[in-house]
Amino acid sequence: MTRGEERTYRLLNRQQDLKFFRVLVKETDLDIGISSNKFKDDLVETVRQKVLTVRRELEGFIETDGQFARSLSPYSPPSSAPEIALRMAKEAAKAGVGPMAAVAGAFSETVGRLLSLYSGEVIVENGGDIYLRSSKIRNIGVFAGSSPFSNRIALRVKPHQTPLGICTSSGTIGHSVSMGKADAVVVLAPSVPLADAVATASANLVKDVEDVQKAVEFALSIPGVRGVLAIKGDKLAAAGDVEIKPK
Repeated sequence: MTRGEERTYRLLNRQQDLKFFRVLVKETDLDIGISSNKFKDDLVETVRQKVLTVRRELEGFIETDGQFARSLSPYSPPSSAPEIALRMAKEAAKAGVGPMAAVAGAFSETVGRLLSLYSGEVIVENGGDIYLRSSKIRNIGVFAGSSPFSNRIALRVKPHQTPLGICTSSGTIGHSVSMGKADAVVVLAPSVPLADAVATASANLVKDVEDVQKAVEFALSIPGVRGVLAIKGDKLAAAGDVEIKPK
């Protein structure tokens, strides 16, 4: 993903009533929004320290269990593994993929839960994977590369649906590994790492425009998934508890 594309998709998540800030620790690049009246400068450092601690735990574990990071299929780490590793492995297994397919979503959720202690309104985005908690209706824009739907539609999320994971996988944009060619597969689930892993697995199924329906049906078959949207070129398929509106 180019810097221009990054700016584009992050602007899609902007909400005027929230204060946004960025926390960057190695590959973990978080775009965070909370209630403007709840923002304090020291919250930025609180989040950064949380990310540093969790990353240190995960990286230390991977040094002793390299298979965890390399596996592209379900993998069961020992019970002594860090909590984030156990959560990633558990949720990724439901989608039939390796634990690292859930890593971005797991960090979004970890930080989102932390910030929920300070603010009732929270958006944490990490590489297209979002943790959302809100007491009002939020419109989350959809970025789908060169598809004609890109930047032209949004998902309407109601308060009762949150906390919610809204995760996107693509085979045509970004640096994440994908075996498919989807412009975007967006999955909604209360568990952000589950939404992340299912988005990856579903996007892997899209090789051509005819595959968007197959990807949607697969995603919705996974317990815990609430809704899904798949885009390839000028074709779009959606199912479940997902409301699409023009931007």
